Amino acid sequence: MKKVLLVIVLVLGMAAMFAQAKLDKGALQINAGIGLSSWGVPVYVGADYGIYELEGNLGYITAGGELSYRSWGNAGWKYTIFGIGVNGNYHFGELINMSPKVDTYAGLTLGYFIWDYPNDYYGSNYSNLNLAAQAGARYFFTDKLGVNVEAGGGSVSGLKLGITYKLK
Repeated sequence: MKKVLLVIVLVLGMAAMFAQAKLDKGALQINAGIGLSSWGVPVYVGADYGIYELEGNLGYITAGGELSYRSWGNAGWKYTIFGIGVNGNYHFGELINMSPKVDTYAGLTLGYFIWDYPNDYYGSNYSNLNLAAQAGARYFFTDKLGVNVEAGGGSVSGLKLGITYKLK
């Protein structure tokens, strides 16, 4: 049993040594997870696409989109919020000499939210458009799989925790 455990630890350690966080131009990654907010516990799924790499290890730019959903109840009433957003992020890990396994970024999200309330609560539907800033980081265990954390606005607003998987 000890030998099996040692082999597993060595394989995971070697995979982590070769993990690269950078999303190359033309590459796509998928993100999914949960969030924390004052309006329920949102779930989200999104994607980032590498669009531009700055010269001289100054970082790169991604564009992406995200869908979110949350539902909660209060005093016997049920509320839901569906969000859709487009984002742009500047990834600056190389600029500040972060480990190649870490991806740090900041950016803006333009989001549209559809709020659904009970029929007798201030009208049954409400929607709004907002612009929000976010900052986050990802840690990659392998070249394709990592975890992420993000704070700020976006389509979830608050804090997000999840996984990231690179498709290309």
